Amino acid sequence: MTEQALLHAIAQRVPQGSRVLDLGCGDGEVLAHLMQHRGCTGYGVELDDHKVLACARRGVNVLQFNLEEGLSMFQDDAFDVVLQIDTLQHLRNAEVMLRETARVGRMGVVAFPNFAHWPNRLDVLLGRMPVTKRLPYQWYNTPNIRVGTYADFELLARGLGLHIVDSFGVHGQEIVRHWPNWRASTAVFQFQR
Repeated sequence: MTEQALLHAIAQRVPQGSRVLDLGCGDGEVLAHLMQHRGCTGYGVELDDHKVLACARRGVNVLQFNLEEGLSMFQDDAFDVVLQIDTLQHLRNAEVMLRETARVGRMGVVAFPNFAHWPNRLDVLLGRMPVTKRLPYQWYNTPNIRVGTYADFELLARGLGLHIVDSFGVHGQEIVRHWPNWRASTAVFQFQR
């Protein structure tokens, strides 16, 4: 379930009436919210059978396929906005998926757990991997292929030639613009080609 501050921050970055592609849409909560409150249309992409069924129950159009196979079924600029909310850390080739996001969408919005949040740094300093609300798994059973930081994503996006339109952190119900790499448990980026 998406926390309300994050859901609201994402919704504010999606223009009214946009055609949206939500990659790794989970149970369809974000896309259902955008349809109801922003008049958006579009599709979610999800692999998990139970989550696909949850999307259908919410009235969200969902396509079931593995994002590791790419987005070749979509044409360039097929969507106004492409979302990757808590998806990037599960993909083997994040760089390819960011390029594909920029290709099929006029704008991208990415959010992921910020490993550089100060409590995570403290746990690592004390010799253990963090377990938090945003990173709720032990190191040995996590579905995350990688962890990332706010600062690392900035470098990656710029290296791919993506223009960051807006970036900030979210922690609990607070939007964090001052020192987000240190103070935010979630990193959020809005970008264009």
